[in-house]
Amino acid sequence: MREALVFGASGQIGAPLIARLQDAGWRVVAVSRNAHVDAHGVNWLRGDLAHVDGLPGSVEAIFSCGPLDLFADWYARSTITSSRVIAFGSTSIEVKSASSDLAERDVASRLAKGERALFAAAAARDACATLLRPTLVYGAGRDRTLTRVVALAAKWGWFVLPRNACGLRQPVHVDDLAAAALLACDATAAHGQIYALPGGETLTYREMIMRTLNVLQPRPRLVEIPRWVFGAALGVAPLGGYGSLGKAVIARMGSDLVFDATPARRDFGYAPRLFQPDAQMFSPR
Repeated sequence: MREALVFGASGQIGAPLIARLQDAGWRVVAVSRNAHVDAHGVNWLRGDLAHVDGLPGSVEAIFSCGPLDLFADWYARSTITSSRVIAFGSTSIEVKSASSDLAERDVASRLAKGERALFAAAAARDACATLLRPTLVYGAGRDRTLTRVVALAAKWGWFVLPRNACGLRQPVHVDDLAAAALLACDATAAHGQIYALPGGETLTYREMIMRTLNVLQPRPRLVEIPRWVFGAALGVAPLGGYGSLGKAVIARMGSDLVFDATPARRDFGYAPRLFQPDAQMFSPR
């Protein structure tokens, strides 16, 4: 029986990945900060990338569904033997690398450092690593973008956008990411590669928000105001919870963030769904 080690196993990508590994007949060692009861084919270990007891000496594949930089550090120090490593990063490595926001540039820098460290450690151990970069993630009710939109709009009965929120987006469902990780694991062409994993549809930021609001009954009202008014108002009003957004985030609402899924489709049959949300996708689970 094939055996996998999964970090971030109870997270928004890890949970559907565990389910897919079970369905495919894998034996899974799953690591989570929270306690879980063992299930058929799944042995849960409580811990994190800083410390976890009971790890196996070898597995066929290691999957990382959590912070890339922390995983790369752990992997470089670990002694577990595995021929295959699949890790999730983020397209933020490109989107935020030249941001006007220092914290965002730091995120991009840590992602880049994590990618380099992961590939270097894999090469030193004669293992094959693959890096997956999702776009805007949704589907498990744990994301910080669309689930937040739903919560705020349901609370206030309305949602505010700047009028120029026409930048293109490619929201990707968590289960499509889990499927991609499992497919990439068995694809020789994916060895040593980095893949963008966008969703199956490209649409404007405004249309993405509109479809998201449509899952609520009654449907909240979308309020659109000039960008300069939107930015100025953040300093004096919550705008339905937008108060924590920085200028860089607001500016990106009018910018296209589009990535090419062709390499992932070609190398391991990546086939993400269209963006057709329902209320369950934004209910935490």
